[in-house]
Amino acid sequence: MSSNLVIIPTYNEKENIENIIRAVFSLPITFHVLVIEDGSPDGTAAIVKKMQAEFPSQLFMVERKGKLGLGTAYIAGFKWAIERKYDYIFEMDADFSHNPNDLPKLYNACANQGADVAIGSRYITGVNVVNWPMGRVLMSYLASKYVRFVLGVNISDTTAGFKCYRREVLETIELDKIRFKGYAFQIEMKYTAFECGFTIKEVPIIFINRELGTSKMNSGIFGEAFFGVVQLKINSWFRKFPQKKIN
Repeated sequence: MSSNLVIIPTYNEKENIENIIRAVFSLPITFHVLVIEDGSPDGTAAIVKKMQAEFPSQLFMVERKGKLGLGTAYIAGFKWAIERKYDYIFEMDADFSHNPNDLPKLYNACANQGADVAIGSRYITGVNVVNWPMGRVLMSYLASKYVRFVLGVNISDTTAGFKCYRREVLETIELDKIRFKGYAFQIEMKYTAFECGFTIKEVPIIFINRELGTSKMNSGIFGEAFFGVVQLKINSWFRKFPQKKIN
């Protein structure tokens, strides 16, 4: 039984899913993988099911009916992980924009360097993205600056989606109160962990734009994040956040 679970949400990722799973399983540290599959019409689920016969004790899948949003996918995965007592739970994209070889770095930050949340950060050491259009680079970078200013958090990459959580974080932050489903979900999770008193560490990574398949980003996702940040701050004035237990 591994203490590490990588959650990978999927929708139409047939070009990437087998390769990303094999890449995770080839790492020197043992990870299990949970795919949250949102009814992909391209047959992603069938590929995962075929691989489960090869990796019956390492590869798991939750199938959902329809495209229900990134945030709800991860919340479902977090609850699945908590029930099975995984110690370290990871968020990772299926498209290799998050390099599986960086998983041990995130693990080490939480397991050995005192972090409760480890973020694979594009901006902690400059701007580390590859094959992004300049407009998207600027939008993402400035969005992180905007979030940092509004919420008052000392995090360079506030919108990052490549992360490791210690289980205690996910048990504490009241997952049913997480409201956002898209880009803003990533911001809300970090901000809630911050308000709950958890230690957040950024680990430098290089983010590479997907080569296969279709990006799920759109202007509505950015709009949710822009207005959602203000809502998060206002709501925080009236909410008592549960706090990290001091051992």
